[in-house]
Amino acid sequence: MFKIITDSTADLPEEYLKEHNLGCINLSYILDGVIYGHGQELAWREFYKMMREGKMPTTSQVNPEEAKAFLEEVARSEKEILCLSFSSGLSGTCNSVMIAADEVMKEHKDCRIVVIDTLCASLGEGLLVHKAVCLRDQGKSLDQVADWVRENIPHLVHAFTVDDLFHLHRGGRVSKTAAVLGTLAGIKPKLHVDNEGHLILIGKVRGRKKSLAALVDYMEEKIGSYRDQNDIVFISHGDALEDAEAVRDMVRERFGIQNFLINRVGPTIGAHSGPGTIALFFMGESR
Repeated sequence: MFKIITDSTADLPEEYLKEHNLGCINLSYILDGVIYGHGQELAWREFYKMMREGKMPTTSQVNPEEAKAFLEEVARSEKEILCLSFSSGLSGTCNSVMIAADEVMKEHKDCRIVVIDTLCASLGEGLLVHKAVCLRDQGKSLDQVADWVRENIPHLVHAFTVDDLFHLHRGGRVSKTAAVLGTLAGIKPKLHVDNEGHLILIGKVRGRKKSLAALVDYMEEKIGSYRDQNDIVFISHGDALEDAEAVRDMVRERFGIQNFLINRVGPTIGAHSGPGTIALFFMGESR
């Protein structure tokens, strides 16, 4: 059985990673002058508390040296590795992993590493990893799973909303004027991740409740003939569990889906989306 590796931007729970024997490359971030992510971790609730108090984290991609060190360690015991990486449209991490994988395979001739740019983020990436895990555990080969992943990346749909437009402004997603006026008017954006893996603003809704309902409306718009492929739906949140559960309940009522994985948005994504982010991930006809 081959090894599956992802990275911390997939926002999968630690217990999930352990249960399914997944490798995870950690991206680092800086908050209040302290570097986290390489042996020094900050509790995620504390992370969001500090953001609400005005602290602004910065993030960094994995460099090729870090990626190589990680892959070399795995290659000592695993000869077939599938690495599902964070969207190249949002980070250079995937490119670093590809460079590292080539170097490791040159030095370890008996090791094969396949790196796939998922063009996904947060639990969208996590849901793609989950699908790969299920196929692996059914006995599919590395090539069979890799082919399935590549074919289905365009069908992994992301639907986001955020509670504070200023974090999107910091990331260049909206102008300062739009952030100020939108905040005053109670405007909540609707975003998705496009086919190139970029975070794109696709609509605006007035009020938090309507923004949550808009995510489920987007699911109805996109799911099409893929309804049967949604045996499980993933939802992530920026320290807003009640709202995530409200979205879960709406999805359950509208589509009859019973299985969900809900987890927090990790620091790498959360640094740019902020507290209150809610994101819904599912399989659909198109993004």
